[in-house]
Amino acid sequence: MSRTALPEFLSNAAVPNELQSVILGLAEVSVTISQALAKGALAGVLGAAGAENVQGEDQKKLDVIANDLIKEALAALPAVRGLASEEEPDVLACHTDGQYLVTFDPLDGSSNIDINSMVGTIFSVLPHTGSAAVTEQDFLQPGRQQAAAGYILYGPSVMLVLSTGNGVAMFTLDQDQNRYLLTEADISIPVEAKEFSINMSNQRHWVAGMQHYISDLLLGKEGPRGKDFNMRWVAAMVADVHRILCRGGLFTYPWDSRKPEQAGKLRLMYEANPMGFLVEQAGGEVWTPEGKILDIQPEHIHQRVPVILGAASEVKICVDYHQR
Repeated sequence: MSRTALPEFLSNAAVPNELQSVILGLAEVSVTISQALAKGALAGVLGAAGAENVQGEDQKKLDVIANDLIKEALAALPAVRGLASEEEPDVLACHTDGQYLVTFDPLDGSSNIDINSMVGTIFSVLPHTGSAAVTEQDFLQPGRQQAAAGYILYGPSVMLVLSTGNGVAMFTLDQDQNRYLLTEADISIPVEAKEFSINMSNQRHWVAGMQHYISDLLLGKEGPRGKDFNMRWVAAMVADVHRILCRGGLFTYPWDSRKPEQAGKLRLMYEANPMGFLVEQAGGEVWTPEGKILDIQPEHIHQRVPVILGAASEVKICVDYHQR
């Protein structure tokens, strides 16, 4: 069976050449990252890096490796005006005539690395609309302005999931030829949900609306929802969202009272916006308790938000529990 390769897919979709170069650059460097992950302990890449990132989180060796590889690959592309990484405090200026800004989480779910579980790279591509000298302000665009977004999932197979604003497509890495081939087109999230994904260990720290919502799900057929739900939790947003794109459901990472000054755990620019773009393109919904995530005007590049995303009807029910 002949399958469409990623470059051919982008060309057929009339994606601008400059944007194609950014996506293909990310695809190429992801192959190198996947090879490092596959070698694991044999390559000495597991374990802590011995430092914290700008988020105050302990870095893994592969966090640093993936971040450096992506930075180097993207900074070499003439179409890239600037970069922003979840792992670094400031934006990086690249080419003064580049058309695009790229934000990325180099290795989402890195706490899973040392147990050989799923991790991924998340990326967002924004048009550059600012002045010649790139500043943080240039990146502060609502998620709806994204030119492209996606992720690479490093699992039993390596997959690239992508949207350029015309639906969502999934590609699988042919590891014999090191090229991505189209395996699923026109992804659609079912409107109704049978599964939910949340870190239940934090339930006591959530706002009342989220506690009541999850409690009603757990009551199943005997509760007010009148049906049973399954719960799944991988502890990597990229893997939990991938499951929702494949078979539906709801994912949420709510506000937590242990850090009341912090809006949520997930970052708007590196996680919520790109994943939100994919989910909306697949027919789902993406909200905070107050409104749609893709409409948020970012205030700074490391801004955090509570996230509720997935099946359209279930997201609206969850939001309603908060707004009652």
